[in-house]
Amino acid sequence: MTARDEGADLHPIDPSPVVVLVRPQLAENIGSVARAMGNGGLFHLRLVAPRDGWPQDRAMRTASGAYRILESATVHETVADAVADLHRVFATCPRPRHIVKPLLTARGAAAELREIGNRGLRMGLLFGPERAGLDNDDIAHADSLIRYPLNPDFMSLNLAQAVMVMAHEWWMARDATPARDMITHKTHVATKGELENFLTHLIAECDASGFLRNAPKRPGMVRNIRHFFQRGEVTEQELRTLHGIITELAHGRPGARDQGAPEHG
Repeated sequence: MTARDEGADLHPIDPSPVVVLVRPQLAENIGSVARAMGNGGLFHLRLVAPRDGWPQDRAMRTASGAYRILESATVHETVADAVADLHRVFATCPRPRHIVKPLLTARGAAAELREIGNRGLRMGLLFGPERAGLDNDDIAHADSLIRYPLNPDFMSLNLAQAVMVMAHEWWMARDATPARDMITHKTHVATKGELENFLTHLIAECDASGFLRNAPKRPGMVRNIRHFFQRGEVTEQELRTLHGIITELAHGRPGARDQGAPEHG
């Protein structure tokens, strides 16, 4: 498999916005943009008057497999031509001035884009040149503006980062991944019954060793032991390991090996 073949499986999974780079200056940045687009499920790229022309081999070197996006990119002389077939256009604009248009966060824009796409309309995202961003004439082609809520004392992003923020929000607007999960591999989260069996074993050995010999304090100490293991998702494999530790510690006491303590795997 060649490096270019590695990106062959990139394909749109649903209607996604067109990314329009207006007067991009560096081929490497265009390649990095394609990589960010692939990460977030954006697959349509248009270039308006790229400074060094197109195509550019240097873009391929920074695309990291997103070659299909670059190979299918189209080049346009003007913003008007690049957005002519679109129904809605959003422009990224870090400091909108003297402009009367709806202003959205990246997350808000992603939600609107999803709704627009669900109605079968075509939409686009405008990103300006690396040094100066979009000018007022570029923004005049947009219906809405997008401003990222970042640290107001430092809002500097390079072109690929700006695209990555929108790509991530576009993806997250449809993603159903749980906010928190537990990786258990070949084991499973222990049931309360399995946990109770372990705690019975542990407390019995704590009694046998004399650790719980202070009768007045014993109930509180037992509760603390229970709380320690009940507050997390202990796995069945971890309980078996702990059973084994307790058994070996019990065997280690003088005379305990002769008493035939139970084995735990």
